[in-house]
Order: sequence, then C-alpha cells, then structure tokens
Amino acid sequence: MDFESSERAVGPRSEDVLPETATAAVKVVIVGGFGVGKTTLVGSVSEIRPLTTEETMTQAGVGVDDTNGVERKTSTTVAMDFGRISINEELVLYLFGTPGQERFWFLWRGLFEGALGAVVLVDTRRLEVSFDVIGRLEERGVPFVVAVNSFPDAPGYPLEEVRGALDLAPGVPIVDCDARLRGSARDVLMTLMRYLQTLALTTEAS
Repeated sequence: MDFESSERAVGPRSEDVLPETATAAVKVVIVGGFGVGKTTLVGSVSEIRPLTTEETMTQAGVGVDDTNGVERKTSTTVAMDFGRISINEELVLYLFGTPGQERFWFLWRGLFEGALGAVVLVDTRRLEVSFDVIGRLEERGVPFVVAVNSFPDAPGYPLEEVRGALDLAPGVPIVDCDARLRGSARDVLMTLMRYLQTLALTTEAS
C-alpha cells in the first residue's frame, strides 16, 4: 500500500480536523524575499501538517534568481505553502506562504484574494529584497506587519533602524522573531491580529 492510499485508509489525523468550536476563519499571507524563512515559519506554527511546494533548485534559476546571501539554499517554493493555526477556540488562521522569487510573483494575485492581512518576513543581511514586496502590499492596500527573522550571522540592528531602512509608515508594527520557533511565529501572528483589530476600530470610529 502506498503512502497516499494508507492515508485514506486511516482517515484524517485528529489534529487535521477543524475544531467544532471554530466560528471565524481568517486568511493571512506570509510574504518576503527569496530565502527569508517563509516556509519555515508556516511549518513551525501550523497545527496541521503543512502543505509545501518546495522543489530542488536547478540550473534554470541561475542568473535569474538572486541567491546572494543564501548560496547554500538548495530548494525553493514554486507555488505556495499552506498551514493552519487556531488562535483560540473560535478563531482560525489559514496561512498562505508566497514564493519569494520575482519570476513566481504572478501567483500572488490568487494568493492575496480574500486575505485580511500579511506578515512580511525580512532578513537584515538582505533588506533590499523586501522593498518590492512591501511596495506591492502598499499598492494593494493590504495591511501588514514586519517580522525581522533571526539568522545566526545576521546583523542585529535596532528595530527602529530597520523601520527607517524599509521606509515603513509609523503605524506599521515591526517585531523580532525566530521563524523556527512555534511560539515566536505565533507571537508574530498575534501582532498582526491586534494590528488588524486596531485598524478595524479606527475605521469604525471615523
């Protein structure tokens, strides 16, 4: 019996079943440049086995994908990553990780449909790869927070210095995170939820 048929035979895993208490679902996109940790974040925080579309990098990407600073990376997302996390008994977040290379950005339009907000992951070794990503979010009017992912050899700039380098609006939250750690990734998502709530209340009051 192959893996897929054995999965069908035993049925869905208990953690894959949506809680009966869930009353609201929110779509969130995880974006960022190539190699900033999007797949890692979705995988670390998801309460279900995440769906990934990672493929081995080949010669086709040579001269096309910017691998400066991530030369040891051997695989890349070519469509999306998908995961799910329950924030509480009622609220569930569906997470969609986008591909980082510019040649796959045509997929973003579909991934952003219905998204309530976004997390922008950045790497302080390569802040420049985040400029276009943030610009696209601003053009689409998608609210977002910025999470500075921790890499062992990355410069530890103060968050307000990173804010200035990215030319973020004063109200956009920016936080440190380690995408490998579930608690840290969850804190980032909670920051986004609080930000979206603040924006909603501001809109209602105006």
